[in-house]
Amino acid sequence: MTVPIVKCSVSNCSYWGEQNVCKADLIMIDIDAHARTHLKEEYAGETFDFEHHDYASTSSATCCHTFKPKA
Repeated sequence: MTVPIVKCSVSNCSYWGEQNVCKADLIMIDIDAHARTHLKEEYAGETFDFEHHDYASTSSATCCHTFKPKA
């Protein structure tokens, strides 16, 4: 299986790497309707604690829940 390269411009994220490459083991992306959901923890390297499917008509309707601020 080929591992995709994930690009991210949020440089204050713990997983941000050179050339805007995300270094997280796992990426969780959700729709903006869930953006205010309070998750207990970040999801990089872990499994999701819920299973649901949503539909987004454009990329601007999505958000990344993997973000973890740099210490």
